[in-house]
Amino acid sequence: MDLDEIKELMAAFAASDLAEMHLTRGEWTLHLVRGTDGSVTPVAGAPVRERPARAPRSAPPAAADSGVRAPLAGLVYLSQNPGSPAFVSVGSRVEAGAVVAVIEAMKVFNEIRAERAGVVEAILVASGDEVDAGQTLMRIG
Repeated sequence: MDLDEIKELMAAFAASDLAEMHLTRGEWTLHLVRGTDGSVTPVAGAPVRERPARAPRSAPPAAADSGVRAPLAGLVYLSQNPGSPAFVSVGSRVEAGAVVAVIEAMKVFNEIRAERAGVVEAILVASGDEVDAGQTLMRIG
């Protein structure tokens, strides 16, 4: 995938009514997300790395939502420092109020805490991902 092809895909996406587009070609992936102001943002354009799929952002929250959601937009980190172990992993037991991630917004690191006790069923983001306010970061069952 070259720069001209990415620009062409971004233009086609901008002209459509899609909210999100994910394209994988070979080792490369391109993930485009339409912002609330209508702008098109390329979220990823690097070689594919394995990580769990996440639910579409436009999906309405479930009645008994078991997800930990981002309270604000920013960069999510799953550990305190780059060399530190993750706060939680799939299968970890967490108590209500336990720190499960941090989100950096405007150079401020905000602790994200589990709202309820349970077992981490899925982590839907990777450390360093840009997240939107309200986006589900992980599921706790």
